[in-house]
Amino acid sequence: MSFQGAIALTLDAKGRLAIPARHREPLSSALAGRDAASESGGLILTAHPHRCLLLYPEPAWTPIRDRILKAPSFDTRSAALKRVLIGNAREEAMDSAGRLLIAPELRDFAGLERKVWMVGLGSHFELWSDAGWQAQNAAAVEVLQSAEPPAGFEDFAL
Repeated sequence: MSFQGAIALTLDAKGRLAIPARHREPLSSALAGRDAASESGGLILTAHPHRCLLLYPEPAWTPIRDRILKAPSFDTRSAALKRVLIGNAREEAMDSAGRLLIAPELRDFAGLERKVWMVGLGSHFELWSDAGWQAQNAAAVEVLQSAEPPAGFEDFAL
């Protein structure tokens, strides 16, 4: 499973986001190996410190969650990371129409209103407000125009 690309979507009046058909099957396939007795919806939706939301298939999220939970609780940065990522995590499921309900507190955290950007980043998606996505793209272009490439990309070419 590898998610990529950005698409503008619309939240409905109840806070539901219709997952594009091309992503429904891969999201469902990513859940195929999980325990049938599990009561969760198989998708994890959580907050990210950059003020977007993360959407993971549960099997991809579990090792990330486990690593975060191993971090020392008395370290201020580790505790903050736990509170944002784990404290806001919700188990969700797509309904029969392929819609995902986004809880009001998560919509507020990310500033999601009517237009939402769903951005595939390999193992998961980011969900951005329109203003947040536009700002993120502008900042990325500015950073990438610097003279030095990011670490590990010194000999990379397109």
